[in-house]
Amino acid sequence: MTTATRPTGYAGTLALTALTPIVWGSTYAVTTEFLPPERPLFTALMRALPAGLVLLALTRVLPRGIWLGRAAVLGVLNIGAFFPLLFLAAYRLPGGVAGVLGAVAPMIALGFAAVLLAEAPTRRKVIAGVIGVFGVALVVLRGNAELDTIGVIAGLAGAASMSAGTVLTKKWGRPDGVGPLAMTGWQLTAGGLFILPLALLLEGAPPALDGAAIGGYLYLGIIGTAVAYWLWFRGISRVPATSVAFLGLLSPMSAAVIGWIALGQALTPLQILGLVIALAGTVLGQIPARPAPEPVAPESMSAAEGAQASVAVK
Repeated sequence: MTTATRPTGYAGTLALTALTPIVWGSTYAVTTEFLPPERPLFTALMRALPAGLVLLALTRVLPRGIWLGRAAVLGVLNIGAFFPLLFLAAYRLPGGVAGVLGAVAPMIALGFAAVLLAEAPTRRKVIAGVIGVFGVALVVLRGNAELDTIGVIAGLAGAASMSAGTVLTKKWGRPDGVGPLAMTGWQLTAGGLFILPLALLLEGAPPALDGAAIGGYLYLGIIGTAVAYWLWFRGISRVPATSVAFLGLLSPMSAAVIGWIALGQALTPLQILGLVIALAGTVLGQIPARPAPEPVAPESMSAAEGAQASVAVK
């Protein structure tokens, strides 16, 4: 990629990847309006496993060797653990507290990237993370919000799970000849198989589904999961993991806008201000750090500079 085309390609990749959290923001509206109530594990299962099996059938590529374990780990972190924890937090934390906990994910990703990728967190990205959390809090928090210990733990654990999965996906990359679509299928299938026994054990037999529920699950499985995660993993392979993590701030913002447009939920001036602040944090998190200046090669130094350097060394 040439210097002239790189910014355009980078911006295009970010724009496509940003579609994922925007689509994820529609999950709340679809769940509340079309899906059976009080079935978070079944909903998580229906999002992950059918989509994963379809992608496996389309790509016809299975993980081998070390990638059997890696696909399982990534599938649990990005799907199998994240989905149930996300729904558990949403059910137990009214008033948008779950959304604020989810907005902490970029800050957690900065920590994982420092340990696993040796990417030291920059001051700009730390500030962007704080701004993002503050903006999301203005959008989703209400004065009657209540804290639930289990819900808070689930929300933070879900954010940590997704952040670790994002960073490990960047660290491990993909096997030679395997595209992001196949990787998405591996992770969705592994995550779905992890959720399956939990759903059967804790929620029992699947509920009866009407036409609206079937349509809702098809939307979540195809658009909200298969396509969305393909774009997400594609983005992780092309841009820094922490930049992708900051795009997750768009999800609660998208949910608020969809609720306003589709469900008739009013947006207060304070919420609109929060949207602007959260968007600013998202954009700030995309700005790369300035590269350190390269040392001047000795051959490029003038005779006088060389003499001065020699004296300085002595």
